[in-house]
Amino acid sequence: MPDRREDESIRTDRPAVPNGAQASAGGGAADDGAALPTVREILALPAIAAGVPEVLSGEGALDARVRWVHVSDSAGVARLLDGGELLLSTGSGWPTDPGELRDFIAGLVDAGLSGLVLELGAHYRYVPAVVEGAARERGLALIALHREVKFVALTEAVHSRIISEQTAALRARDEVRERFTALSLRGSPVDYLVAQLAQTLGAPVVLENLAYEVVAAEVPAGIEQELFANWEQRSRHAHRNRGDWLIVPVEARGIRWGNLIALPGPAHPAGRTGVIEQGAIALALGRLADDGDEWMRAGRQRLVDGLLEGRFAGLPAAAARLTAAGLPVEGATLHGLVVTGVPVTASRADAAAQQFGGRALAAAAPGWPRQTHASIVLLSLPIGAQFADARAREFARAVVDAEASTDHLVLSIGQAASELDGLLGSVQEAIDLARVPGARSQRGLAIRRAEDRPLIRLVTSLRDDHRLLRHSEQMLAPLIEYDLARGGDLLDVLGATLAHPGNRTAAAGASHLSRSVFYQRLTLIGQLLGVDLDDGETLTALHLALLVRRSAVR
Repeated sequence: MPDRREDESIRTDRPAVPNGAQASAGGGAADDGAALPTVREILALPAIAAGVPEVLSGEGALDARVRWVHVSDSAGVARLLDGGELLLSTGSGWPTDPGELRDFIAGLVDAGLSGLVLELGAHYRYVPAVVEGAARERGLALIALHREVKFVALTEAVHSRIISEQTAALRARDEVRERFTALSLRGSPVDYLVAQLAQTLGAPVVLENLAYEVVAAEVPAGIEQELFANWEQRSRHAHRNRGDWLIVPVEARGIRWGNLIALPGPAHPAGRTGVIEQGAIALALGRLADDGDEWMRAGRQRLVDGLLEGRFAGLPAAAARLTAAGLPVEGATLHGLVVTGVPVTASRADAAAQQFGGRALAAAAPGWPRQTHASIVLLSLPIGAQFADARAREFARAVVDAEASTDHLVLSIGQAASELDGLLGSVQEAIDLARVPGARSQRGLAIRRAEDRPLIRLVTSLRDDHRLLRHSEQMLAPLIEYDLARGGDLLDVLGATLAHPGNRTAAAGASHLSRSVFYQRLTLIGQLLGVDLDDGETLTALHLALLVRRSAVR
């Protein structure tokens, strides 16, 4: 007469592995199978707790996910398993020979069993030592039940939980798919998509291109330095070896542009792989729709903005982030540049720098009118390399579209630096330099250098000094108030005058005013300020005040 447990085995057919429960992607860590309960969680269910469970081996395996419960006393049950099951048994049909019992346990482990629950009393009064020893050797979770339980009630309780959680997982996957589909349809930028992925997963997320350069990242400031130091080597290693990074490709129509990487984080009801795959789909759709430069433009823009606004944990972390984005900082000659007058793309700026063995990172300059086409460029050249005028002109022409003219292009160049702190100062010098009106080059392409403008360098170095700011406000307050109240142009007229000392005709032309109107403005400026605009010291003080104001206003 068959044992009561043996009959139940025919009613424990297992479902297919749920999407994302056991899969891995792109060499990353296996997904967490969040919709499936662990052996530990099952042992806490009232239906099994009533059997007084005792964990005899495999304490570390109690966190294994269980995708189905199988009930069988058969010695050949291993061939019926697909992996991930929890086996309930009385052991009545198990082999009696110790060697065969050891092989039986090994077969269960090889089949991918998540845990073995043996009920004592019906056949075994205690767990055979060979069974316990074999389970301990192979790391199998072995649990003994000291009281009889209804296996039917237990399987119903576990299967009900599995099905309920899988239903919740399906609902969560639908929500994630709808969210990222909506983001892609709205044309959300790449950095925002990456930020949303990180928020959804509760873990750092990095988007890299095929050269293992970081395009966009949402990473806590505290781990930036450690994470991005030697990023290329770390990423290559993660691609080759199965680790705890979850990696999925960003590709569509047979074209692969890069990879999304999620660092370890909490389980997600939709499965971490499912979430990041939806993000990859949204990024791929965006890549198909944009002009091909969006990845570089959006990611670099956020990075440059963060540097200029001081949004980084420290200089070492910021340097590591720049290096991971493809801009070497250590052992390089660094320049901050501002290109005005023509639009500049991130890819063209980088390609132009590579002509000289360097790299460049470009982004729109903050605080400029859109029609000005002002771009900030962080330039990294080989150590000791010179960025002379001839090379600067070649670079400037290379960043312009082949069909565009360089007649209105102005390249403002900060002083050379050898570390990130100096680079930030060089960028600020270039920004201050670009804000100052100046005479156009005869050839149409103007090159400005911070070392040629010592007053601008002084203002940049003292830009936050309260005494300098107070001097600027006291000198210019009447003109500022007049312009604000009447929509006037007195500050612009003063700037043109200071940019063309001794040549009022050129100053009038730069102001786009007739000479008579220009002189009327000058007279008004003198009256409002109560100064003599022909006095050299006064002009120097006004020039300093105006430079400070343009440096401070963003």
